[in-house]
Amino acid sequence: MAFIDHIKACNQHDMARFRPFKVAGQSLGWIRDDFVPVLAREPALFMIQPHAVTLSPTLDTPTARTQAVETFLLGLRGEGMFKAWRGERYPVTNDLAEAPVMEMERAAVAHFGLRAYGVHLTGYVKRDGKLLIWVARRSYSKPTYPGMLDNTVAGGQPAGIGVVDNLVKECGEEASIPKALALQAKPIGIVTYCLEHRDGLKPDVLYNFDLELPADFTPQPHDDEIDSFELWPAEDVVAKVRDTFEFKFNCNLVLIDFFIRHGLIGPDEPDYVALCSGIHAFANGARR
Repeated sequence: MAFIDHIKACNQHDMARFRPFKVAGQSLGWIRDDFVPVLAREPALFMIQPHAVTLSPTLDTPTARTQAVETFLLGLRGEGMFKAWRGERYPVTNDLAEAPVMEMERAAVAHFGLRAYGVHLTGYVKRDGKLLIWVARRSYSKPTYPGMLDNTVAGGQPAGIGVVDNLVKECGEEASIPKALALQAKPIGIVTYCLEHRDGLKPDVLYNFDLELPADFTPQPHDDEIDSFELWPAEDVVAKVRDTFEFKFNCNLVLIDFFIRHGLIGPDEPDYVALCSGIHAFANGARR
């Protein structure tokens, strides 16, 4: 395999099977055909049209939309649809700079093909002229991707908190990185992808950060999200990404971005141009 296989894996989708999901006059998500009959059970809430699904316009405030959809989703949860209900809401918006039209339970976002956001941080150390990267292993009890390798710190972007504040929170919760140190993280851009998932569609945006950690600092799990941390030579991380799928799917894109920016993947790499463009392939969202 090769690095480019991760770009391909994160961007597999067939938009012919989806129709737009519209809220408050905006196209904000994508509904796959197999989810339409579930929504059709609530005709007062979801208007089913041949080429779109529209949330009822009678819900004219973000709060009203959030509450009505949450009630519907809780009913589906009672039927066993959501195996990883988080009790955490994501903002429903095409751009975090804009006020969300509503909020939605994290576990349901992919069913509606909504853009989800996250923060990912690569923590690294320079020692004796060598670059090393802190690699996390996800908890074996997590409902999603248990036991897989992960970025040093990573988490979803919930509603009601800024990106940097969320990063600081995740740094403390997942890796015991104190606030003063977490605030030294450098924002270095975004990674985007559009993956057809078992639940629907994930046209997601990850806000990426680099953090050079002190040589004597060791990340420690603080909650039940991470099992352990290991400090790997950068070349070992490069090989693991290039040759395996042992990292959680989107973490590979974050690391490829890191490798390019730090010269670990250079212009003589056969897929260099495709990699540089591929990590930003869906910056403007999914299209059909």
